Amino acid sequence: MEEIAQLESTLLARIDELETPRDILKAPEIKQLYAKIPTLDPAQRGVFGQKINGLKQALERVVAEKESQIEESASVPLDVTAPLHINSKLPKLLSAEQGTVHPLRQEIAKLIEIFGRMGFVAEESRELDDQYHMFESLNFPAGHPARDEYDTFMTVQKDTNEEAFVAPAHTSTMQNRILKKYKENLDKDEPIAAVVPDRTFRNEDLDARHEHTFYQIEGVYVAKNVHAGMLIATLQKFLEEYYGKKLEVRVNPFYFPFTEPSFEFALSCPFCEGTNPSCKVCGGEGWIELLGCGMIHPRVLQMAGIDPSVYTGFAFGCGIDRLVMMKYAIEDVRHFESAKLDFLKQF
Repeated sequence: MEEIAQLESTLLARIDELETPRDILKAPEIKQLYAKIPTLDPAQRGVFGQKINGLKQALERVVAEKESQIEESASVPLDVTAPLHINSKLPKLLSAEQGTVHPLRQEIAKLIEIFGRMGFVAEESRELDDQYHMFESLNFPAGHPARDEYDTFMTVQKDTNEEAFVAPAHTSTMQNRILKKYKENLDKDEPIAAVVPDRTFRNEDLDARHEHTFYQIEGVYVAKNVHAGMLIATLQKFLEEYYGKKLEVRVNPFYFPFTEPSFEFALSCPFCEGTNPSCKVCGGEGWIELLGCGMIHPRVLQMAGIDPSVYTGFAFGCGIDRLVMMKYAIEDVRHFESAKLDFLKQF
């Protein structure tokens, strides 16, 4: 037993000399101890074996501590604000060349750049909002049947007297805030011109064309003497810039509570121009229903403190996912949220 105690001290001291601390568990002295067991009196063998196991457990604990210290000392401090190439000791797998911007974020940057050249500022939306900005400020009175078209996610309120919050079904929830924020522009004879590209949510049945989480871009423009022709020209110019070709457009009457008149906006197919009956984008019809738009309803302007007898404006909302799918002929909207590297690496 004294021999085991002395050996433990010897082996513990030897650990610091080893490049790989775990090698101490293979020390020949330990094997020699096990070889002695058959030579002992049967009554002593059990106790002797337990002592050897105790020795190994003590060594295991010290080895684990040493390995942890080595790993900690070998770790490279990482400045998360610095370019990755500055952290030269990082594994090659983490080099800057390995990362890419998500395709939707790439395209959102392009949309903002195009609208920026057209005089629009970009604003962020919210991922949780109140029902006033989701509905009331957009001329959806309480109990209005048009609310049913927006099958939204809502929070569960413990106090039934409190109104549930909403995961916005459209970035139009920012329209009232934008009108109020930039209302002073009108006093300087400058327009209110803003776009809101951000994430939205709807309780959808998932398929190749529908997702519960997607991106939408809202556009708002208000000034004196704004008319529907300006709306159509703005959208046509934007889409031609985005798709890089001349496009024909058309509008059909529609209904939205927050615009009057309201339109569905369609553009000529940027791929086949109606010449290919098997076109996956337009089905050979040559036209694609793309977005909703219209002249901002006078009540919406009034709720933002803007006089509709002096100022008019237009608004539009378009699904960014759909814009990108059309641009790159992507067949399934679910790819964007799938985290599939074979899809993402194409961008």
